[in-house]
Amino acid sequence: MRIVVALGGNALLKRGEPMTAEAQHTNVRIAAAALADLARDHQIVVAHGNGPQVGLMALQAASFAPDTPWPLDVLGAETEGMIGYLIEQELMNALPAGSNVATLLTRVEVDPADPAFDQPTKPIGPVYTAEEAGLVRAEHQWSMVSEASGGLRRVVPSPLPVAILGITPIQLLVEAGVSVICAGGGGIPVTRGSDGKMQGVEAVIDKDLTAALLAKALRADILLMLTDVDAVYRDWGTSDQAALSETTPDELAAMTFPAGSMGPKIIAACDFVRSGGAMAGIGRMTDAGKIINGTAGTRVRSGDSRAV
Repeated sequence: MRIVVALGGNALLKRGEPMTAEAQHTNVRIAAAALADLARDHQIVVAHGNGPQVGLMALQAASFAPDTPWPLDVLGAETEGMIGYLIEQELMNALPAGSNVATLLTRVEVDPADPAFDQPTKPIGPVYTAEEAGLVRAEHQWSMVSEASGGLRRVVPSPLPVAILGITPIQLLVEAGVSVICAGGGGIPVTRGSDGKMQGVEAVIDKDLTAALLAKALRADILLMLTDVDAVYRDWGTSDQAALSETTPDELAAMTFPAGSMGPKIIAACDFVRSGGAMAGIGRMTDAGKIINGTAGTRVRSGDSRAV
């Protein structure tokens, strides 16, 4: 089967961990082991988040030159290369000799009129205390949002992905049997001008929504979204919360999920399945194989689908 895997940025750099190269490398090594298990039996394409990493780079850049901040599209490209390199290296170490893996920088087109540019919702960077958040908000004029687990994070615009630029090279590599790492951080956000030329914009695209677009373009069988929670929960955060093991887009449409975290995963899963995908799975990174066989995580399928 052909599987598009979306690795969460928080799964690659866990909440509360120091944002160091060593911590990132350790977590990528764990992720690569799970990906290698999939790659031995399936054809995989890997996308990944970059929320913690791009936020850290933005903070470092602002500290170095507060009057000339680096734009988010450039910082997104940097994180795509950095995280892609780490995943590629550890995945190659975990796969049998002769395996082929390639990392591609991927531009993703967004609509300049997308209302998301006026309503930042995408959390990036570290979690701050209320006092810390007040200081960075005042210094950099950043928008902040409260985290369900406590603390605050910076939020930035997260427009919908319209098209994956360079999809043909990705398709060629996939058809050649290469495990491709692409669309990191949701892709590098660009818009098309009236003259047809592309330019970067200040945004971070949700990687799950881009992964769904990628999965449809590649005609994948499964969209697998791996994160730092074990499943999708009904009534999350209440005394009635319950994990969903099997569900459908119609059932999920009747529920409410946080816009900055689980919400995009639900939208991506439903979109992929409604577009003809066999199954979308959501769960922990280390449970990748179990999600596919139905013994862990949440599986989203159409109401009349009983295979996969």
